Amino acid sequence: METPKTKITTLDKLTIGTRLVVRSKLDWRFAAVAKTVDDKIVLTVCSPSGRTYRLRRDLDTSVTYEGSIPVLFTDHPGHWRENFSRYDARW
Repeated sequence: METPKTKITTLDKLTIGTRLVVRSKLDWRFAAVAKTVDDKIVLTVCSPSGRTYRLRRDLDTSVTYEGSIPVLFTDHPGHWRENFSRYDARW
């Protein structure tokens, strides 16, 4: 089995509505690009409780692709598939 090639881009290259994986304090979660405001990208993040919250990140924040899944770059060790918050079976 061949390993997928990693593609690196920045957050400003993603279109509004793009879904990606982000790291929270405890686990990894799904998010979506909501809008661009004052040289920041606003992400809407879903929590397991059913609520949503917003994150603001710089336009030049790195995003890596694992296959076709965009993952917001973080310094946290570990892989997002190992500690992913499972709260909606439709994903």
